[in-house]
Amino acid sequence: MKRPSKTQKRIIDFIEQFIEKYNYAPSVREVAKGCNIASSTVAQYHLNVLEREGYISRSRKVPRSISLPKGQTDFSTVPLLGTISAGAPIPVPNDDTWSQIADEYLTVPKEITEGLDNVYALKVKGTSMIDALIDDGDTVLMQQTYTAEDGDMVAVWLSDRQEVTLKKIYRKDSQIRLQPANKLMEPIYCKPDDVEVQGRVIGVIRKL
Repeated sequence: MKRPSKTQKRIIDFIEQFIEKYNYAPSVREVAKGCNIASSTVAQYHLNVLEREGYISRSRKVPRSISLPKGQTDFSTVPLLGTISAGAPIPVPNDDTWSQIADEYLTVPKEITEGLDNVYALKVKGTSMIDALIDDGDTVLMQQTYTAEDGDMVAVWLSDRQEVTLKKIYRKDSQIRLQPANKLMEPIYCKPDDVEVQGRVIGVIRKL
């Protein structure tokens, strides 16, 4: 089974969401429109590839017969948007850190992302969160958010430094403390106006 392309992953997600909403499968034209594909002919090509590789099933004689094989919906795809520092903060954005264009897509158990919107993944650089079982080279799954509770592990943009880092966040008086989970590292203290929460950690994929 070949790995589906980005467009084909988008088609699989669209089919799943369409079936969940309407209790019947989309037409080829609806797939093309819903996935921003140029024409039904191009959509048909991608559907043929997905059928050949076993990602979907359908009957050519029955309209709206597209279905996902059993177990297919137990997983979802998440865009990998780049790298984040778990150590000394690193500047963003640039080609070596996160961006809004996915480097690739990861397949993760759907139970991790169930009911959550705007989930993405970042590669971790550094060991400041090692005591929270996040090591250099691991991947964190993030939910995009601009708010966080004390103790949440978050990606924060430090506007005064023009850098981003992964830390636990705490607020006290007129300061924000960004706490590493590594006894050998010191916390970062910031003014609230200099800190912008950009995402909250919801899961970790560990490097083998």
